[in-house]
Amino acid sequence: MKVVAVYNSKGGVGKTSAAVNLAWSASQEHRTVLWDLDPQGSASYLLRVDARSKGDARSVVRGKAGLRSLTRATDETRLTVVPAHTTFRSLDLELDAVKKPAERLRSALGSIGSEVAVTVLDCPPGMSLVSEAVLTAADVIVVPVVPGALSARSLEQVVDLVAAMRRRKPRIVGFLSMVDRRKTVHREAVELLDGDPAHLVHVVVPYSTTVERMGTERAPLGEFAPRSAAAAAYGELWTAVAAAARL
Repeated sequence: MKVVAVYNSKGGVGKTSAAVNLAWSASQEHRTVLWDLDPQGSASYLLRVDARSKGDARSVVRGKAGLRSLTRATDETRLTVVPAHTTFRSLDLELDAVKKPAERLRSALGSIGSEVAVTVLDCPPGMSLVSEAVLTAADVIVVPVVPGALSARSLEQVVDLVAAMRRRKPRIVGFLSMVDRRKTVHREAVELLDGDPAHLVHVVVPYSTTVERMGTERAPLGEFAPRSAAAAAYGELWTAVAAAARL
């Protein structure tokens, strides 16, 4: 099983939209699980999954709740969801209370089942023990980057964290997210892609009302707007992620 974590230390960068659309794209070919680690439960909501779950933070961290038993079906046959739980707000504290906290999420993922080929993690923003556990568990870290200094710095932070890891190191796939070409700084960021900047793939997800409609449609773009520019961009992103994961 390949683990793809969608992560950024900064919020509001299109992380959940990317996670949901990547999971949908993966499920077109593979049995896929999306684990909603964000206590807000936005990914669970977008995929019409009841967020009520017995999988609270303590039971997951301590191995008392197997993820396979917590999965919920979606409208897509090969896509299931481990829904968020409000206690994930204290996931840092639960990790801090056990030995080898960085290994706990990876250990929990082992209970999903061998028939699952891809697990996508929708990660909460911030830098914490959860971040360390995510980096340890993932084969690929996907980083949405909104053109601008703060979001670009978040990508640099991920690169530094991975460089400091002593054992297995995930591959990093950054992409431009929420791009508004009417803004000079956004246009300049797109032009920089021609120079093949480190860890950024040639994928540009536009700032689009179509993406915003995911909240009202409660569905991935591939279901209600498959011919949109944003859907095409997320399809290109999945191609890049699949290559990085060697799927």
